[in-house]
Amino acid sequence: MATTASADRLRLITEAVREAGSIGVAELAGLTGASEMTVRRDLEVLAGQGVLERYRGGARSLLLRGEEPPFALRAQEGITVKRRIAAEVAGLLADGESVVLDSGTTCLEVARAVAGRRLTVMPLSLHAVNVLTGAPQLTLLVPGGRPRAGELALTGPLTEASLSALRFDTAVLGCCGLTAADGLTAYDLDDAAVKRAAIASSRRVIAVAEASKLTRTALALVAPAASVHVVVTDEDAAEEETDALVTAGVSVRRA
Repeated sequence: MATTASADRLRLITEAVREAGSIGVAELAGLTGASEMTVRRDLEVLAGQGVLERYRGGARSLLLRGEEPPFALRAQEGITVKRRIAAEVAGLLADGESVVLDSGTTCLEVARAVAGRRLTVMPLSLHAVNVLTGAPQLTLLVPGGRPRAGELALTGPLTEASLSALRFDTAVLGCCGLTAADGLTAYDLDDAAVKRAAIASSRRVIAVAEASKLTRTALALVAPAASVHVVVTDEDAAEEETDALVTAGVSVRRA
């Protein structure tokens, strides 16, 4: 498992390679402050995750601009913040509630935070299903669907049908972007359709979003900001962004 420092370095390298298209090891070493040997090891890790392609002396990006980095790269990024957000979300859920839990790395931490609770939970990710399997008090519902590679997020008509057949007290949704102007957005079109189905089947919608996502808009519109009842973010969220969400009718909580 990557340490916080190495996870941050991997993200920095990923963004630098994507921005440049291709870049040399020496330049990446200068950018990250790491040795060229360390950078080469990092490039091997990222090549294994499908983020980039190695060539002698450097690497070229395999990610399109605006495409989300792989799950494995995001999983350890900002893990402390994600766990604080997850704990805050867990505190908003009452015992006995029925909850649909979205895919994504922050929602995976929510799954870990509620594993000991008396809840009924339908996770939309096989990662979260694995975490919640065998939880002693929790009733686990597993939807149908097609898992996306790496993400293991369940998508497609079977997932949407599973959601439309039920009515949940709360939907806990991840997002790629959330702003008052552009609403809740996602990179993947199939993922956006599942999120819309989760919103339609739930009485309350809680969105989890690290501060950086409150300044970001992805390709696919999921729903207007007003469709979200509560957003749980972190202490670094800019007041300008959170104030705009409050004006749109969203309750903002900082973890």
